Amino acid sequence: MAQKEVKEAFISNLSGTTLAENLLGLILSALCVTCRGLILMYFVGPSGVSSWKRLLLIDFIMLVASLVLSCTVLSDVLHWVVLVLAAVLVLSVVQIYNQRKQYSHQNLKEVIGSFYETSLDMNYIPFVTLFRVFVNIKTGISILAVDFPIFPRRYAKAETYGTGIMDFGVAAFVFANALVSPEARQRTKNISLSKFSFVIKQIIAVWPLVFLGFARLISIKAVDYHEHISEYGLHWNFFFTLAIVRILSSFLLILCPVRSSWILSASIAIGYQLLLETTNLKQFILHGSDGKDTRIGFINANREGLFSLLGYLAVYMAGVQTGVYIMKKRTLVVDWIKVQGFLLMSFLILWLLLHVCEALTEHVSRRMANLSFVLWTVGQSLFFLMIYMLADLVLVFVKVISGISNVPSSWNILLGSSQHEKDKTLLKNSPFKKVDKTTVHFCLIEAVSRNQLLFFLQSNILTGLVNLIIDTVHSNSFVSLFVILLYMFCNCFIVYILHINDITLKFW
Repeated sequence: MAQKEVKEAFISNLSGTTLAENLLGLILSALCVTCRGLILMYFVGPSGVSSWKRLLLIDFIMLVASLVLSCTVLSDVLHWVVLVLAAVLVLSVVQIYNQRKQYSHQNLKEVIGSFYETSLDMNYIPFVTLFRVFVNIKTGISILAVDFPIFPRRYAKAETYGTGIMDFGVAAFVFANALVSPEARQRTKNISLSKFSFVIKQIIAVWPLVFLGFARLISIKAVDYHEHISEYGLHWNFFFTLAIVRILSSFLLILCPVRSSWILSASIAIGYQLLLETTNLKQFILHGSDGKDTRIGFINANREGLFSLLGYLAVYMAGVQTGVYIMKKRTLVVDWIKVQGFLLMSFLILWLLLHVCEALTEHVSRRMANLSFVLWTVGQSLFFLMIYMLADLVLVFVKVISGISNVPSSWNILLGSSQHEKDKTLLKNSPFKKVDKTTVHFCLIEAVSRNQLLFFLQSNILTGLVNLIIDTVHSNSFVSLFVILLYMFCNCFIVYILHINDITLKFW
């Protein structure tokens, strides 16, 4: 069997993992963010001058290397890793509270009351950035790691039905884009005066994705690179899906109120599922027009990519609705805790609906992007946001009781917080007056966020180069782990250097 066929077989005919294991990986990343924040507080210091090399190493180990280990050598004991790390964090926060410098004469109830009334900077919502950045980082790790035997086969994309870790990837990208779309940020209030020009602007805005889609298509065919045909089809790919979903959503959102986008999401997902159940569409997507999985004709050749657009469009609309809710102006911690409760309730409702849908119709299928897939990916996205918000709020609490404020990519506490007004002595010596711009600048999260498309593009290019150079399928564990870590360090190093030199690469 040729090398191409070996690699294609290695990533085919898989069935995914459990819903619980999917959530464990998300929880771990939030725990790592919190650990990283505490390390920067207590080992780097609020105003300490640290080199960019040291801060890059801390960020890479805590935010990237830990995730690489969790999906490779530690995958079989992931639940223990999460439990131990969570216990260490709880004990650390308790210890910090017992040795607190601020509010040392107040009891726990009074401290929590002050924490609730803390004012946060509304110009930056860190958990949204964390969501978008970690979707990119996790995708970057997975697209190369999946070609190595050290990466569990249950984490790879399922063939037809299943919930592999990688099955969440494209939907998470779609949801992340919707969160910060112009519609979600309410920047399209006046588009009714020029709907046509707005749509044209959105079509023009996606040209880089279309260009990258064609570039990927041509390069893969030119070098005869291995590909999973049943993922999108013969010619379709991830970039085309992102571009078309963005264009279709623009058309729909100039016709319907943005605040009702959840209705559009539900209508599209349910309508599409009805088509799958009542027509021959499901058989066509899975087996082709002749039932023999032929790929003759454009629609037949790319049927998975074309029809899954409906599912991804439903995910995008749900993301817009979530973005509209999250982007509302809030200042106090107590208001964000209410958001946390809303996200938790929404996640539980969608999880319940997922089990009902699977019982009445069919299991999750990324290949078709069916209703179960939409419920699963939207619910998991909300859970992702919720745990990152929890991580941010834990860091805010530690800032309040410790007087240390300088943690990159976390909420800034405003001087107007009520607890500061109550304590004039604290206000005079407030650690929240200034933020160390140097430390904030040296931040891997900000670096990836600044050049997200570049990060994803170079991840794809480096993945291709590694596969052309190395026989990944037959690599031992040491070589596999070394190559994946080196590859991710190169990805991070490039965007980090651009960031600390204040360079944003944007081609449109």
